[in-house]
Amino acid sequence: MLLMMMSSEYVMKLGEGHAHVVPVTVVFVAVLCLCLVIGHFLRENRWVNESITAILIGCLAGTIILFISKGKSSHILRFDEEVFFIYLLPPIIFNAGFQVKKKQFFHNFFTIMLFGVVGVFISTTIISAGTMWLFPKFGFVGLTTRDYLGIGTIFSSTDTVCTLQVLHQDETPLLYSLVFGEGVVNDATSVVLFNTVQKLDVNRLHGRQAVHILWDFLYLFSTSTALGVSAGLLTAYILKGLYFGRHCTVREIALMVLMAYLSYMLAELLNLSGILTVFFCGIFMSHYAWHNTTESSKITTRYVFATMSFIAETFIFLYVGMDALDIEKWKLSKLRVWTLLVICTILIFLILLGRAAFVFPLSVLSNYANRNASRSSTVTLKHQVIIWWAGLMRGAVSIALAFKEFTHSGVTWDPVNATMVTTTVIVVLFSTIVFGLLTKPLVSCLLPPHDAKIGDLSREPTISKEDMRLPLLSFEESAATNVQRAKDSLSMLLERPVHTIHHYWRRFDDAYMRPIFGGRRSNNSSS
Repeated sequence: MLLMMMSSEYVMKLGEGHAHVVPVTVVFVAVLCLCLVIGHFLRENRWVNESITAILIGCLAGTIILFISKGKSSHILRFDEEVFFIYLLPPIIFNAGFQVKKKQFFHNFFTIMLFGVVGVFISTTIISAGTMWLFPKFGFVGLTTRDYLGIGTIFSSTDTVCTLQVLHQDETPLLYSLVFGEGVVNDATSVVLFNTVQKLDVNRLHGRQAVHILWDFLYLFSTSTALGVSAGLLTAYILKGLYFGRHCTVREIALMVLMAYLSYMLAELLNLSGILTVFFCGIFMSHYAWHNTTESSKITTRYVFATMSFIAETFIFLYVGMDALDIEKWKLSKLRVWTLLVICTILIFLILLGRAAFVFPLSVLSNYANRNASRSSTVTLKHQVIIWWAGLMRGAVSIALAFKEFTHSGVTWDPVNATMVTTTVIVVLFSTIVFGLLTKPLVSCLLPPHDAKIGDLSREPTISKEDMRLPLLSFEESAATNVQRAKDSLSMLLERPVHTIHHYWRRFDDAYMRPIFGGRRSNNSSS
């Protein structure tokens, strides 16, 4: 009813005057509230989740606005990719790092990095090569080589929100950890690779260029991670040393929020990956800084960060629904409806193919690497199908990258670019609604509650403290004994690399890191 009362003068770009900003903002916030209420009623629904609810409400709102504006626009706000990357994405990624179950995440770190990094390169290659070969055959021309490479990164970015709403950390810790971890690392890798492609000289593609791309990626990945870790440790050190909670708990929360945002903006200023920076900042803040706050701040921070992330995600999906009815972009596109549908079908097929091309082979590689580990580290065929399905949905990052590649501040007058933006929105809508609707039934079919609990009852392998001694030399023992100890430790590291490294890290963490930066000792913590 509120939308029906809105006049057409409110349908314009945010920021064109105070008289227009206030009503537009009121309407959009009202629609956000409507999404929350309806999402609550549909929470137990077998088919629909909150992401699909926001998209459908966005489509409905866009239709009403389109009718009120007499076909001129379907938007309340104009999308700006810079606003997305600066204001909406940081709280989502930071909360992901802050809430992650670190024990499961780092136990499965090798598999997560395989899916999230190597998988993106494989998927990008397949999608870029496929579109470069198939698009011209169906009459869609005008894209450059850099555009095709950009398309590969755009559609390699996953959105696992629908699947994570179905999975539970306690019932399926391994599967949840893999899907969640791969989703975050995938988004970060896609953005880093996208930014690397933008700097690429496509006129001189050769072997050195490929090495240069890999070097740039590794540099951005490592430096961004180091910056996030430093920000998290600095925050923990300040909170432990100054103990803000003695006077005001608000300062503790404010410091954590501002330091996280500062790390993200500093990474963007230095042309690094803000996503990676703020993600690892969130991990280290929850591991150290969070334990240095008061009890009230511990409770408050978890809910504050989760709330900010939830609102940002709902905002994005709501806008995607509205953008599907953007008449300006539909009019700019010169393609026939049949050709546009063929282009969308090609992209969806390549997404399916590119996803399968790395999930199943890399799962086999991961199982081989963890062959001497426990049963809980084995990615079964059912797990592989769910992981493959979870990554088929495209979301906010794909939309933002498409706008960044093919528009300027959300506006484009080029028919080819307008077609690509419209196509991206259609693919995101289709993948989220169709694949998202089938997520709950698929997970229920492959992993019934009884089987899910049984499959994840086993834990990490038990290794005795005697076997897990640090491979340090001892002056009290003979050289032969020291050599034998080093060989045994190296053999154990090759057989159980993840669990061995994790054990060494916990000992180092208890001995050196926690006394300086705070936090509970690992033997008392389940995280």
